[in-house]
Amino acid sequence: MISMLLQFLPFILILWLANMAEDRRYPEAPQLGRGFAIASYLMLGLIYVMFFLGGLFLLTLSLLPAEILEPEPEVNVRLLGIGIWAPSLVGLLFFIPRVRRWIARAIPIDPENPVHVISLSMSMLIILELLMILGIGLENLAAIGESENLSVSISELWTQDIAMLLLGLIGVGWLSRRKFGESLARLGIVKPSVREIAFGLGIGLLLVALAFGLEYVAAFFGISADPEVEELTKQLLGSLFTTVPGILTLGLAAALGEETVFRGALQPRFGLLLTSILFALMHSNYGFSLSTLIVFLVGLALGAVRLRFNTSTSMVVHATYNITLGVLANVLPDF
Repeated sequence: MISMLLQFLPFILILWLANMAEDRRYPEAPQLGRGFAIASYLMLGLIYVMFFLGGLFLLTLSLLPAEILEPEPEVNVRLLGIGIWAPSLVGLLFFIPRVRRWIARAIPIDPENPVHVISLSMSMLIILELLMILGIGLENLAAIGESENLSVSISELWTQDIAMLLLGLIGVGWLSRRKFGESLARLGIVKPSVREIAFGLGIGLLLVALAFGLEYVAAFFGISADPEVEELTKQLLGSLFTTVPGILTLGLAAALGEETVFRGALQPRFGLLLTSILFALMHSNYGFSLSTLIVFLVGLALGAVRLRFNTSTSMVVHATYNITLGVLANVLPDF
């Protein structure tokens, strides 16, 4: 748990520095928070530079003859190298004002806002993680899971999602330029009404039915679930599906953390489509598969709920969806 918190800590600090910079950026004195902004840019930039150099090193290794390289287990070193340096380079390019102004034509960000700069750049970490996993190979990761315990525990999942909650709160200005209540309001986290809870429960169940329907249609056309994806998911989360606390954690923890970051913090600035794409790609254990498409469509639905109601209602939808899938995995394991 401590190691997981330490993974989030640098990015929480970077977002706090960016918010401190934004808090001191006034029309009359736009340079006032420059020191905080530079500190946040340098910290994130250094992370990307290290990834970039590591990716180039792996790419260079991939040019060596196969008999010299011989990675064990078999790893696509070239894809792994590209998957590390390319997103890192894009993350660095987002620090260029002209690049941000071009992107601001497509999504509602302020290209001069340090928080938006950092958030945009950090989004590349999702792409980086996905491409790293594809480079290593889902099959290899599943094989590693058989020899080593990769299973995520209840405490680890709660730790991860509470860290995401903190990331979202700090990201929108808590402890820097907004009070706690103001931060919750910006995230769209409110006390849901009975109507909103009922609506969330209904939409969550409907999404489960639509997901099964999409899998059925895909199977009819010869598109089946990826066995490597299923095996890796089983290695990572399988133990959680076997207990009531585990199933509840899959629903409640994910709803709390993921909805806070994606629907609460990112969607108002990145828009519905880009946020849903990032949400789908964050589930990197699915690779590029039918499951990725389903998560993307679920993300669109969650985003629409956020637009129509609030993030709290989208949390209800998300929790209902995940918990129902967990229950069905026990009741109908071969469905």
